[in-house]
Formats: sequence, C-alpha cells, structure tokens
Amino acid sequence: MAEPIDFDDFLKVDIRTGTILRAEPYPEARKPAIKMWIDFGPELGEKKSSAQITAHYDPETLPGKQVIAVVNFPPRQIGKFMSECLVLGVSDENGGIVLLSPDHPVSNGSRMH
Repeated sequence: MAEPIDFDDFLKVDIRTGTILRAEPYPEARKPAIKMWIDFGPELGEKKSSAQITAHYDPETLPGKQVIAVVNFPPRQIGKFMSECLVLGVSDENGGIVLLSPDHPVSNGSRMH
C-alpha cells in the first residue's frame, strides 16, 4: 500500500471522464503503446495521451470508448509525443493494462467523486 494521504491531497487530483476520439499505434515508443486523442468536454477540450495498453486494445477499437484520466498533471514528453493527461488502468494477472471506464455513459468532463 502507498503512503497514506489526507483528503485535501486527494482533492488536488482532477480525475475526469473522456471519450476517445481517435487512436494510433505508437511504434516509436520504447515499449508498445497507443496514442489517443480524448474529448473531455467543453471545459477542458481535447487532450492527448500515450498508454502502454496494447495487450488488450487495438487503436481501431478505441474510438468511442469512455475512459477515466488525470487531467491536471503537467504535460509530459513521451518520445516525440506530448502526453497531456494520464489515462488510468489496472494490471491484469499478466501485467497487461485494463483501462478504467464508467459502466454507464456519462458526460465528457464529468469529475470523479
């Protein structure tokens, strides 16, 4: 378990729902990855992300999928690609990443509570 934090620290993390608009393979990445462009609604707009999710996902199947992401980290250079948010997932028993997503459709930009 990670070191405990207080509730005020948790509130600093802005976690929102977005819909993947498009996705492309990212063969230049050190580890297999997929580049994604995600719509976070009118307040935040579109943000880019790169994720090592190739064990369970193909770029062609991702558009239209809703995901959960941290949107208030500073942008991070991933090779030649600037990642603007951190899409959240959990590891399966083999280490493959499974994306977190709502089990019912919600508005893009909806904040996690």
